[in-house]
Amino acid sequence: MRTIAHLYEYYSDAAAAVGDLEKAGIPHKDISIISSDTAATQSDPDVTPAGAGAATGETVGAILGGGTGLLAGLGVLAIPGIGPVLAAGWLVAVITGAGVGAAAGSLLGALLGIGVENEQAQLFAEGIRRGGALVTVRIADSKYDAAERIFENHGPVDPIVQEKLFRQSGWTP
Repeated sequence: MRTIAHLYEYYSDAAAAVGDLEKAGIPHKDISIISSDTAATQSDPDVTPAGAGAATGETVGAILGGGTGLLAGLGVLAIPGIGPVLAAGWLVAVITGAGVGAAAGSLLGALLGIGVENEQAQLFAEGIRRGGALVTVRIADSKYDAAERIFENHGPVDPIVQEKLFRQSGWTP
């Protein structure tokens, strides 16, 4: 199994990628999405704002028209250094420490723990902090190319360009 991770500027693009990954037969248990609460609720009118309960992990209400699949299971999670996010999937268990104590509570630690390079992991964490959405998938080598095409069809951010933009605004990893 390999892990693919892509950052999207908008929740709606990330959600569309998740939908297409599911349509391609990738099991829900192998897909994750993490998005800043603000980005998701602003870009998708069917997502209920988290409101005051964001840090408590309450489940978000009406998701994508009562949807099925991974997006129907979106919940709110507070990640130190990032804040409240909408999240679903296997990476949530890694972040919350289910079986991976060293990464508990840390998006950066979780990403490093699943094999994402340090610079990329820092970029992803900053991207989510700034309103982006991260989609990850655990995939068999035989399905890797097809999954990458799905990701690319939905316009993930270019990590090199994004890092330059972040640095121009004063970010240092």
